[in-house]
Amino acid sequence: MGEAYLLDYVRTARGRGSARGGLHHLTALDLLVPLLGALVDRGLDPAAVDDVVLGCASQVGEQGGNLARTATLLADWGHRVPGVVVNRFCASGIDAIALAAARVRSGEVDVVVAGGVESTSRVPPFSDRAPLWTDAEVVRRTGSVHMGVAADLVATLDGFTRDDLDGYALESQHKAAAAWRADAFARCLVPVGGLAHDELVRPDSSRDVLATLPPAFAGLGADGHDALALATRSRPARIEHRHTVATSPRLADGAALVVVGDVRAARRLGLVPRARVAASAVVAEDPVTMLTGGQSAMEVALRRAAVSVDEVDVVEFAESFAAPCLRLRRDFDVGPERLNPAGGTIAMGHAIGATGAIVVGGLLEELERRAGRFGVAGVSAAAGLGVGLVLERG
Repeated sequence: MGEAYLLDYVRTARGRGSARGGLHHLTALDLLVPLLGALVDRGLDPAAVDDVVLGCASQVGEQGGNLARTATLLADWGHRVPGVVVNRFCASGIDAIALAAARVRSGEVDVVVAGGVESTSRVPPFSDRAPLWTDAEVVRRTGSVHMGVAADLVATLDGFTRDDLDGYALESQHKAAAAWRADAFARCLVPVGGLAHDELVRPDSSRDVLATLPPAFAGLGADGHDALALATRSRPARIEHRHTVATSPRLADGAALVVVGDVRAARRLGLVPRARVAASAVVAEDPVTMLTGGQSAMEVALRRAAVSVDEVDVVEFAESFAAPCLRLRRDFDVGPERLNPAGGTIAMGHAIGATGAIVVGGLLEELERRAGRFGVAGVSAAAGLGVGLVLERG
């Protein structure tokens, strides 16, 4: 078995996931093609690419028809570069990278471009009308509650207060604002469609303002989701709805790509290996609490890499609501200086299929900034899925 390395990383800015967003005028393909071009400008030879693996959660309409293959053709990469799109819900982007790394380690391929894309403003979540969202019997049998209700269930079970959740969201916003002031994303960011910043960051957020916001998911809970979530468990007696729009990840448009390859391929391309993919893991857990899957996947990946949490310099965890982040911070015993040190999806937006790739890319760049050795990334996804990945530098 060989080793797989991250050789490069690029991303778009994250635009607001609505018709008012800075990327709404662009399709998912419009987001991807400039990133493919940017990789070429930075030294990648398309003829050396064995495959392109992309994550995308809503593969319908403009996001259907194998975006990976279509994008390479539109980017003038020739007709010999294959492409495939995977769907692990919110973990699609990180899963694409894990799959690419596994194939490189196996020796089957030398170079894979992997990542993800989502235009939530043009193809909203649940646009695929999947049975998991729309078939009443499937919903009942799987316990497929809304993610926000699941987050409130986690907060209730773990005893996180409204003030705890608001505090975490405020921290994420302030860290993201500080990272942008420090030009922390200059190396990876490719301006596309006139947008060169993550437009959802709110540097003026305050605890007083956050405290005025109403619970976001109480209505859904009263409409049957609470009863469904509690149907198969003895506790809690009721769900306390504590998450608001500020403590939830706001939808975004965006794309991100990494180049995964072995050492020999890096030499041929003139690229320097930036970090080794030490291990990865995919898990499935309770589909009702669901948002704990990412943490469990990180734990499995760390065990596979024989790395303890104490050895980890940076933890990047997709902020699928504040409660799972507080749970991970408690269980991993990591403070804000190690957990999402440049802010996360609560502050900068959740471009569903791209989020996992942005999390891994952010981990890579943060390890480099602090000259760290080990980092771990994780994403929780619908139906109890989770993906984790460990990087090693040096």
